[in-house]
Amino acid sequence: MKRQTLWTYDFTVITIGSFVSLVGNALSNFALSLLVLDYTGSTFLYMLFQVSFQLPIMICPVLAGPWLDRVSRKKVIYALDFLSAGIYFLLFLLLAGGWFSYPGLLAVSFLTGIIDGTYIVAFDSFYPNLITEGNFQKGYSVYGLLVDLSGLASPLAAVIYYRMGGAASLFAINALSFLVAACFEVTIRFRETHMDEAPRETARSAFVQFRLELREGVDYIRGEKGLLFIALYFMVSNLAYSAEQLQLPYFLNHAARFAAWPVAAATLYSILSNFTTAGRLLGGAVQYRLRIPRERKFAVAFFVYVAINVLSGTLLFLPVPLMAVWFFMDGALGVTSYTIRSAAMQSYVPDNRRARFNGIFQMICFVGSVAGSLLIGALSEVFPERAILLAANALVLGAIYLFIWRGREDIKKIYNRDV
Repeated sequence: MKRQTLWTYDFTVITIGSFVSLVGNALSNFALSLLVLDYTGSTFLYMLFQVSFQLPIMICPVLAGPWLDRVSRKKVIYALDFLSAGIYFLLFLLLAGGWFSYPGLLAVSFLTGIIDGTYIVAFDSFYPNLITEGNFQKGYSVYGLLVDLSGLASPLAAVIYYRMGGAASLFAINALSFLVAACFEVTIRFRETHMDEAPRETARSAFVQFRLELREGVDYIRGEKGLLFIALYFMVSNLAYSAEQLQLPYFLNHAARFAAWPVAAATLYSILSNFTTAGRLLGGAVQYRLRIPRERKFAVAFFVYVAINVLSGTLLFLPVPLMAVWFFMDGALGVTSYTIRSAAMQSYVPDNRRARFNGIFQMICFVGSVAGSLLIGALSEVFPERAILLAANALVLGAIYLFIWRGREDIKKIYNRDV
């Protein structure tokens, strides 16, 4: 039987819209990081800024999940993109007028975190519906490639920030990108049916129903040991990822180490980090063309989890040329991990439970991000960045053994499938 094409109208539209907004976000997120570091000069305040974004991303998914199993996820996606366009345009106007306020940026970061926390669940739950049967690995390879391609915008962001008007112009670009993405998303034709399966209730019973559905989502992930083990591993992994946010401060705080290179330390870091993007592009292209044998998917994922953390922990100890090689390898391995996990989990969970599952999964993962940012931000005031990165990734290696290896039989039931 001939396999259906992946590139339907709806999949093409969501691909274009996602890519446009991802590029805009890559530009503005890099600009926000530089803005906070330049104005405060404090690694702790920088990490606190990251927490202001991560905290609502941790809380909102679990609250939004039951709601998103009852409403149109498509409408939520484009409504949030229109809202983001307005917020970034307002930020452009304020910065263009000379405004800067650290508490104000914390508030903006918190608001965009609420939007992103809801958007993540809506998108993760809606996106699988636009992938035709048998094309899940290809579909998630494509999205992984979009994320990686958008990362190429970081050097451009550094150039615009330092030489072409600072952060304001980058926020204007991001506002336009969200507007374009929303206009594309409005035209998606897929008819959602998950709302038809949701029970109807009166306004009086809505809160009771919400609590019931939230509890059902918790019970579902607790009953699926493989999904729970994966979530717990990524919770610890996200803690280590918070430590990776020290890479940019390390380059800025140790600029003398990189003085021999003909670009500023921040620009050098953005160039090096794009070797990760190059690695992911290559890895994603390979994944798009080749299918990993079903019985080997868990083994490949396990190897990738170990290798990534060894690479990340040792990165800042290396000379710049070897850093480029390490970034490239990290990218090639990382996209493999993402494709296997996302395709397996999103096809495994039933559509009418997917938003609740994604909400709880995201919350568990972001507990690690928030705890990591607070802990690592405080530790960075006492310990050197390289020591913190090494310790954080050693912790994740322990989590790989505890959750992935010891839970391998349950995880294999999810990973080792044809999707």
